[in-house]
Amino acid sequence: MIPTLPLPARNRLAQAIVDALHDPEARRALQALADGVAAEGWLDPAPARAAALLRLRARHAVEAIARLPPAAPDPPLAEALEQAAALFDAGLGFEVHELLEPHWARAGGDERSALQGLIQIAVGYQHLANGNLVGARALLEEGSARARGHRLAGVDLDAFARGVADAAHRPGGPASDAKPPEFPRLKPP
Repeated sequence: MIPTLPLPARNRLAQAIVDALHDPEARRALQALADGVAAEGWLDPAPARAAALLRLRARHAVEAIARLPPAAPDPPLAEALEQAAALFDAGLGFEVHELLEPHWARAGGDERSALQGLIQIAVGYQHLANGNLVGARALLEEGSARARGHRLAGVDLDAFARGVADAAHRPGGPASDAKPPEFPRLKPP
């Protein structure tokens, strides 16, 4: 995972990334951020570390989104999970949270619990990238417990949830792993 930006820029960039999943103009704006040509006004004042993180997160988002087909503004859950997998694999845990939250808000029962688990896992790994090991471990443990044994839109979450739980309980904690388990995806027939 890539550390997040200061709060206002973090939220603004997350929205830009989610918008870029379905909006060609937002994709162009995100590309400009990745290229470092449109970062004015995003970070005031702009410390070098934050500006570098802005470009890095934007670049990873551009690369992840480029591999995805154009989406509807409010995609069905199966499509949102594929988008979430691409963002998670690109190191953008906070954006996974932002993408899946509307689905979680509409869901009920086991689906709501499983979505909450995925969101907690994504945010847990984001906390880890930001240096908050205690918060990361708590979210990873709770998220993996919520996702374990569930399927969402045909996607089996169990192996991912177990891998996350194993990482959270490792002697060195989740930080002892170089990278998180692969986000669950629909297996091709």
